Amino acid sequence: MKVDYLVVGAGLFGAVFAREAKKNGLRVAVIDKRDHIAGNIYTKSVHGINVHVYGAHIFHTSNEQVWKYINQFTKFNNYINSPVAIYKDELYNLPFNMNTFNKMWGVVTPEQAKEKIRSQVESLHIEDPKNLEEQALSLVGPDVYEKLIKGYTQKQWGRPCNELPAFIIRRLPLRFTYNNNYFNDTYQGIPIGGYTQIVEKMLDGIPVYLGVDFFDFKKEGKLPDGTEIEYKKLLFTGQIDQFFEYEFGPLQYRSVRFETEELEMENYQGNAVVNYTDADVPYTRIIEHKHFDWDSEPTTIISREYSAEWEPGVEPYYPVNDDKNSDLYSKYAAKARELPNVLFGGRLGQYKYYDMDKVIAEALELAEKEF
Repeated sequence: MKVDYLVVGAGLFGAVFAREAKKNGLRVAVIDKRDHIAGNIYTKSVHGINVHVYGAHIFHTSNEQVWKYINQFTKFNNYINSPVAIYKDELYNLPFNMNTFNKMWGVVTPEQAKEKIRSQVESLHIEDPKNLEEQALSLVGPDVYEKLIKGYTQKQWGRPCNELPAFIIRRLPLRFTYNNNYFNDTYQGIPIGGYTQIVEKMLDGIPVYLGVDFFDFKKEGKLPDGTEIEYKKLLFTGQIDQFFEYEFGPLQYRSVRFETEELEMENYQGNAVVNYTDADVPYTRIIEHKHFDWDSEPTTIISREYSAEWEPGVEPYYPVNDDKNSDLYSKYAAKARELPNVLFGGRLGQYKYYDMDKVIAEALELAEKEF
């Protein structure tokens, strides 16, 4: 098989790029090491419930071009992300808003809430925050920090907050309105029918080979079924450090482990996303999938999420964009620029956390440059 582009990765970035290549009359093929398409936005239907296999994905954007683009492939419901947080036996609304502050302090006006935060922050006398703990305390004070930030953040990063760099929390969104909508974006929702069918439509008519590890393919020179692929250019959406055989050392990531369970009840927690901010609870949150697109099935499916340290062989989720890793990535990025026939894209290829709309925008921008 002779193609213009071989795309490594059938996730959202790879699918958008592959579609644009085909639309421009170019020959393209896609390989992916997993046994399914759609990468981490993969959803599968279980008892009519669209299960987000790799964690909750809520589409949101203020980019009208991206919104129009994605709506070619699906229709969205009107889901609004309004997570809640549980600390011990207390429940709070997220993001931090007047409902949160009223529950915590009994305040009812924005000025009362601001004064409470201001007095707590000023009493700490933190002039130059040295770590994440001091940074958070200097923004919201001890009450919000202890109950809603400290334990959750320590679980998420696997280390105490006073050992994490301050820049991780440059700001914290404080809303002085009674508004539980987590996102400020113009457009928001969950695709009716799940995410997998979006990627299926993007890849329609494009050869896709699943269960194919790029590095095995590179070594063998052919696919497991014996198919040889000649390509002029490569789009790589895997780990950029792995592509260069960890020449400068491995980049750091955080991973996530999921425990998914089917329960014989109609409604387990009453909300799609519930965060557990107490450090004594081992998981960070529970997702109840049916609440993304409610149905009346007598069963429900929940997923507990456990944050974990990444190691080779484990799926990487979040880049650790501290100074050390940013410097390391810049070395790999410099090597990447020396390869005119290899493109890098996505959260692993560019070592950057992207929301879905940013993935689409970046893939379209790369396609425009190429074609």
